[in-house]
Amino acid sequence: MAINASVLASGFVIALGLIAAIGAQNAHVLRQGIAGQRVFESVSVCILCDTVLMTAGVFGMGSLMTLWPALETLAVWGGALFLIGYGALCFRAALKTQALDTTGRVVTGFWPAIATVLGMTLLNPHVYLDTLVLIGGLGAQYNSDDRPSFAIGAVLASWVWFVALGYGARILRPWFENPRAWQVLDVVIGVLMWTIALTLLA
Repeated sequence: MAINASVLASGFVIALGLIAAIGAQNAHVLRQGIAGQRVFESVSVCILCDTVLMTAGVFGMGSLMTLWPALETLAVWGGALFLIGYGALCFRAALKTQALDTTGRVVTGFWPAIATVLGMTLLNPHVYLDTLVLIGGLGAQYNSDDRPSFAIGAVLASWVWFVALGYGARILRPWFENPRAWQVLDVVIGVLMWTIALTLLA
């Protein structure tokens, strides 16, 4: 299997833009990392869930598009509109002062750590929209030879983000607690989302 670097990069950028949003899951992993408690378990569950859902999304949507070709057009326009809307929300968020809240309960037990991350991940409806529908729909637009590259890029983004978040938490804490840093990140993600949306439509 030949890896298409540009397709892999697209999967990486899109997935990273979605994963990096402020949310309970990121705050929890960061909190565990700062405390040095059950970091491996927390990071591993996040990565495993994303890997399964993103892969299922890309190849599952690809199979659906083979059965129903009109779904490809729907996925292109739906994905582009979603990215435009998501980019607009990022620009709107950049006007606010917000940061990850690193205060709260730290989980110390093995099974409680697993259960907490599973709950925050799988009980969040946005995870299915992001992985199965959006990433799956965008990845399925590529031909069968390039879909693995897109899926690898998306999964790699999850690995990079959560490993950096969990194991680099103590170093990254000042950055994540700085609202200005999140404003810059929101603007960058917004620009990337709009650029990808325009590329889709073109």
